[in-house]
Amino acid sequence: MERVRDLAREISSEYAGKEPVMVGVLNGAVFFFSDLVMKMSIPSRIDFIRAASYGSAMTSSGSVILTKDVELSLKGKHVIIVEDIVDTGLTLKKIIKYLVGKGADSVKICALIDKLERREADITVDYRGFQVQEGFLIGYGLDYDQQYRYLPDIYALR
Repeated sequence: MERVRDLAREISSEYAGKEPVMVGVLNGAVFFFSDLVMKMSIPSRIDFIRAASYGSAMTSSGSVILTKDVELSLKGKHVIIVEDIVDTGLTLKKIIKYLVGKGADSVKICALIDKLERREADITVDYRGFQVQEGFLIGYGLDYDQQYRYLPDIYALR
C-alpha cells in the first residue's frame, strides 16, 4: 500500500538518528503495524498494548480497559502509537496518558484511519493514512465482532 510507504518515509525522516518505540494497539493494528515497521528505514523497537472498548458492538462502550501492557521500558523513549482507526479517541487518550506515565519523552499517534464522525476526545493524529468522515470500516485488520480482519482491503460495512 503506497500510503503506508509514505507514512514510513515520513516517520523515518522525522526520527532519523533516534530509535522510536513503535507500540501497536492489538488486535486491529497488526497488519498495518507490520507493514509500516518493515517499510521504515530507521531502527525501532516494537511492543504492543491491548485496549478494549467495543466488545461485539458497532459503537464504543465509552469504557476503556487496558488488557495487555507494554513490556519494554519507555522511560526517556520516543513512542509512536500505531492504531488501525481513531474513532471516539477515548481509547487513545487513555493509552497516551498511560504511556506518558511510564516515562516516555514523547508520544505521537500514527493511525491508518482517522474517522471524524464520533470524535469525543481532543487528540492529534500526527501521522494519518486516510481521513474519513463516517462509516463502519472492516478489512486490513479492522473488524466487526472479530470478523473480517483478514480482508486485504478496507470496506465499509453496511
